Order: sequence, then structure tokens, then C-alpha cells
Amino acid sequence: MVPPVQVSPLIKVTRYSALLLGMVYGKKRYDYLKPIAEEERRVEAEEKKKREELERIAKELAEAREDSILK
Repeated sequence: MVPPVQVSPLIKVTRYSALLLGMVYGKKRYDYLKPIAEEERRVEAEEKKKREELERIAKELAEAREDSILK
């Protein structure tokens, strides 16, 4: 087997610098997108409540039409 090659210190510093910069960028991006996603989830939850209420009303109306005495 061939012994491992000695990696240049400059390459090591560059790799770890890129890694740390990527982590910092990811954290900043996450902090930027998190409130936007929370707002979207909140709006979606409100829309879901409205949609479920409309479906419930439509179901009740359909049942009321079926059970009418005036058939």
C-alpha cells in the first residue's frame, strides 16, 4: 500500500475556511427563511380552517336536502 500523501497546509486552511463559511451562510439563510416559512404555515392553517368550515356547511346542506320531508 502507498503511504498517504502529505496535504498542504494551505489546502487544509482553504477547506476548513470554506466549510466554516458555508456553515455561516447556511445559518444566515435559515434565519432569513424561518419567519417566512412560519408565516406561510400560519396562512395555510387559516385557509385550512376556512376550507374545512365550508366543507362542513356544504355537507350539512347536502344532508338537509336529502332528509327533507318534501321529497
